[in-house]
Amino acid sequence: MPSTKVMKQPAVKTAAPKTGVGVSAVRSRFYVSPYIWLVIFFAFFYLLYVLRSVLMPFVAGILLAYLLDPMVDKLEKLKISRLWATLLVCFLVVLIVLPALGLFLGMLENQISLLLQATPKYLGLIMEKVRPILQNLTERFPDMKGSNLEEMVKGNIGNGLKIVGKVLSGLLSNGFALINLISLILITPVVTFYMLRDWDIFVAKIEGLLPKKSKKGIMDTLGEINVIIAGFIRGQLSVCLILGLFYSIGLKLVELELGLLVGFIAGIISFIPYVGSITGFVLGCVLAFAQYGDVEHVMYVIGVFLVGQFLEGNFLTPKLVGESVGLHPVWVMFALLAGGVLLGFLGLMLAVPLAAIIGVLVRNAIKRYKLSSLYLD
Repeated sequence: MPSTKVMKQPAVKTAAPKTGVGVSAVRSRFYVSPYIWLVIFFAFFYLLYVLRSVLMPFVAGILLAYLLDPMVDKLEKLKISRLWATLLVCFLVVLIVLPALGLFLGMLENQISLLLQATPKYLGLIMEKVRPILQNLTERFPDMKGSNLEEMVKGNIGNGLKIVGKVLSGLLSNGFALINLISLILITPVVTFYMLRDWDIFVAKIEGLLPKKSKKGIMDTLGEINVIIAGFIRGQLSVCLILGLFYSIGLKLVELELGLLVGFIAGIISFIPYVGSITGFVLGCVLAFAQYGDVEHVMYVIGVFLVGQFLEGNFLTPKLVGESVGLHPVWVMFALLAGGVLLGFLGLMLAVPLAAIIGVLVRNAIKRYKLSSLYLD
C-alpha cells in the first residue's frame, strides 16, 4: 500500500505541469500580433485593387443577394423552402426589373438625343437673355470690348452642353456594353442565386468561427453594421427610385422637354446626400429658362423640387432610411468619391458598406477609449 501511494503521487504531480505547458504552448502558437492584422488589412485592399476588374460580377452578385435576402426570408415564413423561395424571387426580378430597366433606359436615350438636338435652340434663347447683360458689362468695362464676350460665352455654353450630352450618352452606351458583358450576364446571376440560397448557411458558418470569449461583442458589432448598411443601401435605393419617378413626372407635368432626363439625374445622384437635389434643381432651372425664356416656368421647376425635398426630408428618408443610420453625409460623399477614384464602379458599390464598417469600428474604439484609464486619468 505505501509503495502504491508513492507511485501515484509523482504521476499526478508530473501530469499537471505538462497539461499547463501544453495549453500555453497551443495558445502562443495561435497568438496573432496586431501588426499581422495590419498587414492583412493592407493585403486585402491591395488584392482588391489588383483584382478590381475580375471582382465586379462577384461583388454585384453578393450585393444583389444581400438586397433580396429579406424577400426570401419572408417567403420562408410562409412555409416555402429556401430553394423555391430563391427561385421565385430571382424569377420575379428577371420578369419585372429587367424589362422595366430596358424600357427606362430606352426613354433615357431618347432624352439624351433630344438634348443634343435642342442644344442650338436652347443656346440661342439663352444668348437672347444674356446679351443685354453682356452689353452692360462692355459699357462698364471698355477694355472687355475687344474680347468678344458674347462669342466666348456662347462657345463655352455650347461646348458645355455638348460635353454633358456626350458624357451621358457615353455612360449609357457603356452601361449597355457592361450589361452585355459575358461576365455580368453569366456570373452575376449564378453568384446571386447561390449566395441567396446559402445565405443563412454562410452566416451560421461565420458565426461558428468566432472566438467564444468575444463572440457576443463581435455579433453586436456585426448587427450594428448590418442595420446601418441595410438602412442606408436598401432605404436609400428606395428613396432614389421614388425621387427619380417624382421629379421625372413632376417636370413632365410642368412641360419641361427634358424632364425625364433631369428627373433621372436628380434621383440617381440622390444617393450622394444633397448633390442630387442641387444638381437636378440647377439643371431644371437652366433648361426651363432656355426652353421658355421666362420666370414663370422656372418657378414651376422650383416648386417641383421644393415639394420633392419636403417629401424626402419629412417622409421618405425617416421612414425608409431611418434616423439612426449613423453615416454622416460628408463621410458618405468622401467614401463614394474615394471609392470611385480608386476602384471605379466597383469602388462605388463597396464605398457605403466599407464606410459603415469603418464608422462602427471607430465609434466602438472611441467608446472603449473613453472607458479606459488613459482617458479617465
